[in-house]
Amino acid sequence: MNDLRGRVLKSTGKWYQVLLPNGEIVECRIRGRLRLEGLKTTNPIAAGDIVILDSKSDDEGKRVIVNYEVRENYIVRKSTNLSKQMHILAANIDQAYLMVTLKFPETHFVFIDRFLVAAESFRIPTTLIFNKVDLLDDEELLSLKAIMFMYESIGYPCHAISATNAADVQFLRNEITDQQVMIAGHSGTGKSTLVNALDPTLDLRVGEISVAHHQGQHTTTFAEMHPLQSGGFIIDTPGIRAFGVVNLEKEVISHYFPEMRKLIGACKFHNCQHLNEPACAVKGAVKNGEIYESRYLTYLQLMSEDGEAYRRNKRGLE
Repeated sequence: MNDLRGRVLKSTGKWYQVLLPNGEIVECRIRGRLRLEGLKTTNPIAAGDIVILDSKSDDEGKRVIVNYEVRENYIVRKSTNLSKQMHILAANIDQAYLMVTLKFPETHFVFIDRFLVAAESFRIPTTLIFNKVDLLDDEELLSLKAIMFMYESIGYPCHAISATNAADVQFLRNEITDQQVMIAGHSGTGKSTLVNALDPTLDLRVGEISVAHHQGQHTTTFAEMHPLQSGGFIIDTPGIRAFGVVNLEKEVISHYFPEMRKLIGACKFHNCQHLNEPACAVKGAVKNGEIYESRYLTYLQLMSEDGEAYRRNKRGLE
C-alpha cells in the first residue's frame, strides 16, 4: 500500500480524524518527531491540514501521520492567561467568517478587531456575520447598522442574519462551494446553528445560553471540519472568550489595520508608531474621525498589551 494523503477533519491533540480521497474517515496518530518540528504549538497538526500517512498501520491497526504538506496559511491564537501557549485553530483557510452578536452573548469591538488583525497577518480574508438580528429591538437595529457601516467602510464584508432562517444563510452556502472556510466567534453566537442550517444532515449539538451571564456554553472542544453536501468544507472552531494575537512585531502592527495601512508614508517620521510622535497621519485621522476611535484603541492595546486599553474598549457593542 502506498503512502496516502488525507485532509484532517479533527485534531484532539492525540488522535486525528483524517478524510481519505475515497471518502473514508480514519483515526490516526502522529509520529512523535512531528511534535518537535516547526511551530512551538500545543497542536502540531490542525483541522484543514493535508497530511501524509504511513503506508503501514501501527500495532493497533491505526494509521500514522508522518508528515504534512506546506500550509497555504494558518491562524493561531494564544491564551491571554497563558501567553506562552500557542494553538493553531485551523490551516489552509480560503475564507474566515467571524460570528458576532450584539447580545446573548455580547461581542466586544476589541475581540472583533483582534481577530481581524490576526486574520490580516495570515492573509486570510474575513467576513463578519452578525447573528440573532431577530432578537434586536429598533434601537439595537440602528446600532447594528452603524457598526456594519464602520466595518464595511474599512473593507470587511458584513451580513446580518438569523441563523435559523434558511434564506438568510443562502449567500454563505453559495460562497462556501469548493472552498475550505473557518467559522469563529464566542460560544453562544450560533456557529453550530449556522453549520446545521448549511447542512442539516450534520446535526451538530447546539449549546444553551447561560441565563446568569448571557454567555454561551461550550459545545465544541476542538476545531472540527465538516464536508458539506453542497460542496466545500467548513471548520467549526471552539468558542473563544478572548483572542490573543501572537508573533506580531510592533513595528508592523499598523499594517494589519487596513485604514492605517493606507496612510503608510504619510507620517512625518518613516518609523512612526502612531503613539506620541508629532505630525502623525494616523493620529490626525483618528482626531478627524477618518479612523474609528474603537479601532485605534485596539491598536494601542496591541502595542502595549498592558490590558488598560482593553478595559477602556471593553464597552464593545453599545
